[in-house]
Amino acid sequence: MKLTQIRNATNRLEYADKTFLIDPWLMPKHQFSFVDIPGKPYHVPDEMKEHLPMPFYDLPMPMEEILAGIDYYLVTHIHPDHIDMSMDGTVGAPLDKNVPVICQNEADATVFKKSGFHDVTVLSDAGMLFGQAKLTKVPALHGTVNPCGDAMGIMFESEMEKNFYLAGDTIWYSAVADSLKRWKPEVVALNCCAAETVENGRLIMDAEDVHCVAKTVPNARLYLTHLDNVAHAALTRHTLKGNLAERNVTNYDMPKDGQSIIY
Repeated sequence: MKLTQIRNATNRLEYADKTFLIDPWLMPKHQFSFVDIPGKPYHVPDEMKEHLPMPFYDLPMPMEEILAGIDYYLVTHIHPDHIDMSMDGTVGAPLDKNVPVICQNEADATVFKKSGFHDVTVLSDAGMLFGQAKLTKVPALHGTVNPCGDAMGIMFESEMEKNFYLAGDTIWYSAVADSLKRWKPEVVALNCCAAETVENGRLIMDAEDVHCVAKTVPNARLYLTHLDNVAHAALTRHTLKGNLAERNVTNYDMPKDGQSIIY
């Protein structure tokens, strides 16, 4: 399997002869800030950060290269830092509407269909086959205080590949531990910039959460993503490396935007 870090939580995954584009947030840099969101439903603990335009950086390669050869768009949830959202409520403007979409629930599926996508599948927690890859929806908890909507993780299995766990936007909690113990994945992708809002608390993993994963599956390789592109992040790649060093966590990769890793 091959993972390519695009930007934030956007990654290209080549797995069992299929190519998945995960959480395709492809807009140019500096397009919106928290104060631009209609109704201003979210607030960042550091108020100054609410005015920082996101995403912070441009895509590391031409969009045509990112979109070439994609078999499936895999969207863990519809949030403005995971897929392009338009003011009219549609999503995925830069995407080919003929490419199949895999999403978490019927509510998200309805949005994709209204946005013009022709083939939309709601992933099942019983597992579904996509070519020779079996994908299973697993739980995710998107907030320590009040979950910021639904989200999902995905377990990938194939006789051709290592078991791969895409945790998605989640904190460390019992269901994540249960998924790790049940499937024993050899590669685990973690969203871990410790993003936080006043309304929801910490939304995704921090260094301590990553440490918990590392202790639970000590033989797995952790792929750390969702870094350095959103204003509500409490950790950068630089600070996360230091925090993990303090905890003696070494079994991880933290790719730069545009970097590929083969497992």
